[in-house]
Amino acid sequence: MRIKIVYRKLGREKLFGLASSDGTIEIDSRIKSKKHLEILIHEILHILNPKDSEAQIVKKSITLTKLLWEQGYRRIDESEDYEPLQDGSK
Repeated sequence: MRIKIVYRKLGREKLFGLASSDGTIEIDSRIKSKKHLEILIHEILHILNPKDSEAQIVKKSITLTKLLWEQGYRRIDESEDYEPLQDGSK
């Protein structure tokens, strides 16, 4: 499954993020840091688990965000120096 991330201001929609059934995720370009991670995970979960309720998605996204944040995961600039994923991709 291919997921595409698009950044734009979502203030008019009063949303931080939005997932579409075609695999497109829109994230408000103004959110930063830990909240960005939370919203990214939240919207990915909507695509991967479309039958889950909003409450289930919220609970899972908060749990994953806290766990990853405690482990030191942060958004950084991409570089060519990386270890590939288990399937060989970036």
